[in-house]
Amino acid sequence: MAEKEIVPDSIEHRFEQFGPKYRYLVTFAGMLGVMSMVLSVTIVNVAVPSVMGAYGIGQDRAQWMATAFIATMTLSQLLNNWLVDAFGQRITFLLIILVFFIGTAIAAASPSFDFIIVGRILQGFSAGVSQPLIMVVLFQVFPGNQRGLAMGMYGMSIMLAPGLGPLVGGIAIDTFSWRAIFFIPLPLTALAFVFGFFLMPGRLTFRKLPPFDWYGFITLAIALVALLSAMADGQRYGWTSNDIMLRVIIGLSATGMFITLQLHNAAPLLDMSLFRNAGFASAVLVGVVFGFGNMASSYAIPVFVQTVQGYSATAAGAVLVPAGVMLIIMFPISGRVADRVPAYIPIMVGLLCFAAGTGLLSGADTNTGFWLIAGFTCIGRLGMALIMPPLVSSAMRTLTPDQLQRGSGTLNFMRQLGGSIGINSLVLFMSQRTEFHSDTLTATQTADNPAVRGFLSSVEALLDESGVPAALHESGALHYLGKVVAAQAQTQGFQDGFLFVSFVFVCALIPTWILQRAGRVKHV
Repeated sequence: MAEKEIVPDSIEHRFEQFGPKYRYLVTFAGMLGVMSMVLSVTIVNVAVPSVMGAYGIGQDRAQWMATAFIATMTLSQLLNNWLVDAFGQRITFLLIILVFFIGTAIAAASPSFDFIIVGRILQGFSAGVSQPLIMVVLFQVFPGNQRGLAMGMYGMSIMLAPGLGPLVGGIAIDTFSWRAIFFIPLPLTALAFVFGFFLMPGRLTFRKLPPFDWYGFITLAIALVALLSAMADGQRYGWTSNDIMLRVIIGLSATGMFITLQLHNAAPLLDMSLFRNAGFASAVLVGVVFGFGNMASSYAIPVFVQTVQGYSATAAGAVLVPAGVMLIIMFPISGRVADRVPAYIPIMVGLLCFAAGTGLLSGADTNTGFWLIAGFTCIGRLGMALIMPPLVSSAMRTLTPDQLQRGSGTLNFMRQLGGSIGINSLVLFMSQRTEFHSDTLTATQTADNPAVRGFLSSVEALLDESGVPAALHESGALHYLGKVVAAQAQTQGFQDGFLFVSFVFVCALIPTWILQRAGRVKHV
């Protein structure tokens, strides 16, 4: 029998070149690229207060630095399959690194806030394509009994980088300026480009472009932009305003059109047939909730400790460092656990840990210590480490080999979609709750309230001791009372937001139970 011919630059050819160590070399190259791009997801979170001051904008606009990145990262997940079919894994990897460089340059040199958004869109595009691309490469180079370990390493790269992003960004802001945060990932991406050139499988030749569902892609983009922008601007313009209602109608119509197109397209962006697989569909549902809570909490914690507790950007980033160190330790362990125990067990434990961590944060205020907040964050991130490897490996194991590329893109797309919705929903929820608490607290600040009279008298006495003219005592005391009420309302708004995220994680136990039942049926 003649030996099977090995295609040049294929995975088999790479194993012939480098031997068994190839799987670890290509894992390093891929993880380096993914980490450097995903680092940019959260590195801007500590810059929100600085950018708000630099451009004179509110948090509803500033949060678009995160939302634009995540929304584009979500959308580009679905381009991965087409790009790999058109250019191969190696050229696709190199191209997205170049796009990332261009986006970084635009964001760093931005003369206005709108240019930052353009740069973040290009960065998000690259980060979105890279994740399913590298996930599939790892799944291909590791044998079946080591794929849980592979997904553990993959999960470590895409979760560790966002965890360390706020610290790295905080140091850059306090040392240089907020613009410096955009340059930090560049050395890592340059190194990933060099390693990827020699290690990624695929020839450096272009192929005939395969068909692409442009109508589906455009309708999905319209749906995401319309609905996310409506969520972001609804509080400012009014939920029943013509502008917001028009965006909602356009977004829902585009969503319906996208689903219809996918059901009737021979080469859909989102393969709806995958959702007939109960195990895969359940894993996707958990992935949506995972993305929701992960991105929402990663955004909220640095902003909370800066705006409520007055931390510097560096200190705000440092709060997340213990959790990042724990992730480094836990991901390889949880990856091995995923190879040995049913997936639903670590996923359920992880969801409960995440719910507990964010639930404890709901009691944090200006007096909560640094290490206590760091400890609560660690509890939540322990849940992250337990969830990610078994979630990915269990989802991928339900698919046939020809479904892997589409399945990985779908899983990552839905997880990132949950992240996009998470940040917008949390900012919206906290804004409404802050306004509610502000109105409630203001209603109690009357002249008939003994506590209010005592507080105003104390402030007036302090103003008098400071040499402030008597005519300004009353107005100064009332102004200070207003600031105290606003600060208390903001604190309570954040507390309600953390409790909201905790509740979402508890709800995710339902699809996890379905995942467990689906796995049992398949085993039988």
